[in-house]
Amino acid sequence: MMGKYGKYVVAVLAVIGLAIAIGTIIQGNQTAPVIQPIVKPAKVPFASYVAGAGIVEARTENIAVGTPVSGIVSAIYVKWGDQVKIEDALFTIDTRDLQGQLPSAAAKVREAKANLEKIKNRARVGDELGVSISAEEMANRRFDVAIDEAAVAAAEAQVEQIKTEIGRRTIRARSPGRILQIKMRLGEFAQSGVLSTPLMLLGDDTRFHVRVDLDENDAWRVQPCAPAMAFLRGNPNLNTPLQFVRIEPYVIPKTSLTNESVQRTDTRVLQVVYSFDHAALPAYVGQQMDVFIEAPPVGAANSGEQRPSQPCRDSEVKDPSDSNLRQRKP
Repeated sequence: MMGKYGKYVVAVLAVIGLAIAIGTIIQGNQTAPVIQPIVKPAKVPFASYVAGAGIVEARTENIAVGTPVSGIVSAIYVKWGDQVKIEDALFTIDTRDLQGQLPSAAAKVREAKANLEKIKNRARVGDELGVSISAEEMANRRFDVAIDEAAVAAAEAQVEQIKTEIGRRTIRARSPGRILQIKMRLGEFAQSGVLSTPLMLLGDDTRFHVRVDLDENDAWRVQPCAPAMAFLRGNPNLNTPLQFVRIEPYVIPKTSLTNESVQRTDTRVLQVVYSFDHAALPAYVGQQMDVFIEAPPVGAANSGEQRPSQPCRDSEVKDPSDSNLRQRKP
């Protein structure tokens, strides 16, 4: 029975397989539907431009706050977002070891002063009361007075040194700004030196800076006073014109790589710094922005002057920190 209908079964299976193959081919040749992006890309405002990714940073740059000595964090005086002034206390490293040295050092001061009074009395007896002693002995007593005066000064200096070390354990702000980040807790051990993650991050955010990485192949096209626009990632409708601050005239390896397959790991970039009003965009320090800078076409002979002889008319830098950098002399 099976042999009688076997050839029909094989034929039916062959037809089914052929139909499946034809359907697969037809489906594969269909144009895939275009997936609309969740966020529309920014509309470039310039006919010819260079573009780069920008990182928002504080006007003073992001200041990494550390400690000169390692130890246990015994007090934290600020919290996230606090505005601080110069010399405001930020945090304290445990000072109990130094506090324990103060009584002993103070006792040595009293001992040195007592010895000094004793030697002065001996010298006074020979000098004022007319006790018969040799000139050599009198000179030696005066020398003893000088030696003990130096001992008192050394003991007092030791006390002041301990007090200075206690003062160094309280870390204070050396620049006004806002507390951007705190990476310490009470009772934790704070390590001194340069850390990959700073204990505290401080910056003046009264005006934002944006540091733009421009590919070295486009560096020749960059003009300091050219118009520039920054677009907030996630919402290209949020954008703001930028004011030129400076070009850092040293091309560096790019450190913030993307996941794109066309990204070269050996890319080198020129960093250009612009500024914008912090009230213009709801941006945060550390946030990325898309920046477009008007530039001559790629086929142009050159881009013109790269170091303006005078500040840009519409983007003169008025940040005190930048003025200080320009006025500083060796």
